[in-house]
Amino acid sequence: DAAGAGGSRDRLVLAVKAAASHDLLQKLLGAYAAEPGAAEIEVLPSGMCEQEEMLRDGRADVALMHAPFNSLAGFDHEELMREGQIAVLPAGHPLAARTTLTTADITDVPGLPHARWPRDGSYPPGPGPEIHDQTQLAQLIALGRTMAVFPESARAWLWSEHAAVPLTDAPPVVTHIAWPAHSRSVALACLIRTATRL
Repeated sequence: DAAGAGGSRDRLVLAVKAAASHDLLQKLLGAYAAEPGAAEIEVLPSGMCEQEEMLRDGRADVALMHAPFNSLAGFDHEELMREGQIAVLPAGHPLAARTTLTTADITDVPGLPHARWPRDGSYPPGPGPEIHDQTQLAQLIALGRTMAVFPESARAWLWSEHAAVPLTDAPPVVTHIAWPAHSRSVALACLIRTATRL
């Protein structure tokens, strides 16, 4: 609503990638709620790379973003955590039995194309299914139709029909709290201080 994103002192809209960094998000919300005069936080789950657009168009005041998946260009940001990457595969797939994989192992797996998320309103080319949300992706992986690469913390949302195998050569995923560079919100400054303390 109009009182939300865009600087209201008593409410902040926080865009997050659905199901990513769940433990960090819980800790952040709990620690911030304990701050004197903390604003109400509306958590706005979004698709893979929608947080950037939400910050730019004012739907969100602040976001948890994940490099290298998100671009931090044009935003102020603070690093919060680093973690490895996992390949999320159907549990019955032969690669699911491995203890580790490399990015080369999962580059071109017959019958198991990578899921494709929209970037800037369009999908990258490729044979994998076009993904609209986390639940759709979870179901298509469980059915053996696709695979995806996620930060280690994504294990929190996996089903028993999924397998998560660490990628030994993937760069670390760095979670940042990011906000528009022009923001002067006192509530936002307090949230950022709380996040960096965690």
